[in-house]
Amino acid sequence: MSGSIEEPKRDLTIELGDKQENGSYEPPRQAPMAPPATSVANSPPISILAYCGSSILMTVTNKIVLTGTFNLNFFLLAVQSIVCIVAIQTLKLMGIAQFRDFNTDEARKWFPISLLLIGMIYTGSKALQFLSIPVYTIFKNLTIILIAYGEVIWFGGSVTSMTLLSFGLMVVSSLIAAWADIQHALTGSGEALTGEAAEKLSTLNAGYLWMLCNCFCSAAYVLGMRKRIKLTNFKDFDTMYYNNLLSIPVLLLCSLFLENWSAPNIAINFPAGHEAKVFAIMVISGLSSVFISYSSAWCVRVTSSTTYSMVGALNKLPIALSGLIFFDAPATFASVGAIFVGFVSGVVYAVAKMWQSKNKAQTAGVLPTTSASVQSMRDSLKQ
Repeated sequence: MSGSIEEPKRDLTIELGDKQENGSYEPPRQAPMAPPATSVANSPPISILAYCGSSILMTVTNKIVLTGTFNLNFFLLAVQSIVCIVAIQTLKLMGIAQFRDFNTDEARKWFPISLLLIGMIYTGSKALQFLSIPVYTIFKNLTIILIAYGEVIWFGGSVTSMTLLSFGLMVVSSLIAAWADIQHALTGSGEALTGEAAEKLSTLNAGYLWMLCNCFCSAAYVLGMRKRIKLTNFKDFDTMYYNNLLSIPVLLLCSLFLENWSAPNIAINFPAGHEAKVFAIMVISGLSSVFISYSSAWCVRVTSSTTYSMVGALNKLPIALSGLIFFDAPATFASVGAIFVGFVSGVVYAVAKMWQSKNKAQTAGVLPTTSASVQSMRDSLKQ
C-alpha cells in the first residue's frame, strides 16, 4: 500500500546457552571485558616527572662527559645522533613510534635545518663545557627573547607588556649569574689577579662567547624550522629522524677533519680503564634526547599545552639545582638569587604566553590548541 511505512523487524531472540542433559540451559558465558587503558600511560603526574627527569638526565650526562679535558665535541654529538636513530628505528619496529621513510626530496628540503641544528647543539656543548649548569640554564632564557623578536619581524608576532617584564627578569638573572661567576673566580683565588684567577676568567669568557653564539644559533634553528616545517608537514618523530640522520655524516666529517685524533689526545678523552664508562654516558645522553621528545609529546597528550608550558618554565629550577647537587657549582647568595630570578622569569613568560593565546582565541572565537610537534620543537630550547 502506497504511503505505508514498513516497521523494521526487531530481533527478539534470547540466547539460552548450552542445553544440559536434564533439559535445562546453562547461562551463556560472558566474554571477558577488555582491560582498561593502563593508568600509567594516562597519568599526568607521571608524564610530567618523566619529562623533567629526562631533561635533567640529558643536561647532567652531557656535563659529565664535557667536564675536564674532553674535547671531541663533534664526536660526542655524532654518537648521540647515531644512538637516537637506532632507538627510534627500534621503536618503529615495535610499533611504538611512527614516522616517514627516508625521502631524498624531503631530505634536501630539510638539510639546511639540520645544519642549523648542528650549530645549535655544538655551540651548546661548548658553552656547557665552560659554564656551570645553573649559569648555562639561566643564559639559555635569552634565546626566548631572540625568538620572540624574530617572530615579530618575520611572522607578524607581538610582544605584550607582561612578556617584556619576563624579558627584563631574564636579562637581570643573566647579569646576576655572570657577576656571581666572576666574583667567585676572583675571590676564590685571592685578592690579586693570580694565574689561577686569570685562567678561570678566561674560561668564563669563552663560555659566555659560546653561549652568545648558542642563543643566536638556537633562535635561527627554531625560526627556520617553523618556516620549513610548513613545506614538509613533519610530525615529532619525522623531525627527530631527519634531524639526526642528516646530522650524522656532517658531524663525523667535522670530527674527522677538525678534531685531534692523535693517540695522546684519544688517551686524554678516553682514559685507560674508563673507556666503557665514557661511552656508556655518551649513549645515555643520546637516549635521553629520545626520552625528552617522547615525554614532551606524552605530557601534552595527557595534560594540555598550557600545563606543558608551565612545566617547561618550572623545569628550569630542578635543572639549575642539579648543577649545585651533582657538580661543584658555587652555591652563593648571588648564584641562588640568579636561579630564583631566572625561575620567576620563566613562570612570568609562560603565564604571559597563556594569556596571549587566550586573548587571541577569544578574538577568533575558538579554543586555543597547540600540537605536540610544536611543543616538542619549543622544548629543544629549554635544555
